[in-house]
Amino acid sequence: MTVTVVEQQATAEQAATVEFRGLRRAFGTTVALDGLDLTVRQGELLALLGPSGCGKTTALRMLAGFEHPDSGSVLVDGQDVTRVPAHRRDAGMVFQSYSLFPHLSVVDNVAFGLRMRKVRTTERRARAAELLDLVGLGDKGERFPHQLSGGQQQRVALARALALRPRVLLLDEPLSALDAKVRLSLREEIRRLQRQLDITTLFVTHDQEEALSTADRVAVMRAGRLEQCAEPAELYGRPATAFVAEFVGTMSRIPGRQAGGVVEVLGQRLPVDGAAPAGREVDVLVRPENVRVRADPDGTACVVATAFLGAVVRVTARLADGTGVKADLAAHEAAGLGAGTAVEVSLPERPVLVADRVTR
Repeated sequence: MTVTVVEQQATAEQAATVEFRGLRRAFGTTVALDGLDLTVRQGELLALLGPSGCGKTTALRMLAGFEHPDSGSVLVDGQDVTRVPAHRRDAGMVFQSYSLFPHLSVVDNVAFGLRMRKVRTTERRARAAELLDLVGLGDKGERFPHQLSGGQQQRVALARALALRPRVLLLDEPLSALDAKVRLSLREEIRRLQRQLDITTLFVTHDQEEALSTADRVAVMRAGRLEQCAEPAELYGRPATAFVAEFVGTMSRIPGRQAGGVVEVLGQRLPVDGAAPAGREVDVLVRPENVRVRADPDGTACVVATAFLGAVVRVTARLADGTGVKADLAAHEAAGLGAGTAVEVSLPERPVLVADRVTR
């Protein structure tokens, strides 16, 4: 019976669990990681999300073995691999820049790691051919990298990373160099392959939509620290901090006054969701889909801009104190809300997230 690459990987060792424990790393006076604690579960795709310089790529490189922490440890299935050389770690990595060998054919690029491990020529080429079929490039094996599109080159890089049957797959912003349509297609392909192969995957990105639509869980980082790690729906709907709330998705800050677990905002009294700041003067954080706007000649707010976003129209209104508030409305609700229209802005009668007041 012939066993395919996919079947071999599916019956290989169980997907790994990865742990970062108290990782610290500084480059001169710049602290890249400041005590990172994070666990990647068996077989899950976890996205590291955050602004440039937050430490997400440094964490990925530590798992790959390309960087070493000043303190802390990296564990794979409970085994400390912090000082294990990169070539001895059971991990495959896909870089943003593809890093294909221009003088090798596509099939030889995919088979390169197998060649380094002295796998027989017929076996490694057969395995590479099967992986190219898996990523939809079965007919491109004899071409060279310069004869492929950017999206096709990234598929080759992915197949090469999978050739050694790694227990952990590392993706370092692999889609950022591609145009929007190809990026969407390839992220769906990565998700399909990850699920099919049941391989533990760490995906680094600064693109929130990419992270939320692809990952099982998303870990949001800031200044070398973990702000929150949760499933996409929880991260979006119940952010643990003001930073997460504003970094993930669109959020408006509306001035309010709170006391005793209740906040006064836009003439309403609403319960506070979660812990509240100590101060009385706060900002209420609201998503555009949770803001209501209706035309009202006596309204104290006015529309300053509208933007058609396909399924919704985003209306930006300015309150009497100058605060801008964004609302996503159905097209029929936004009809007639042109710039300069007097409106009333309100929120649903449910708990809201509050944060310390930001001076404007």
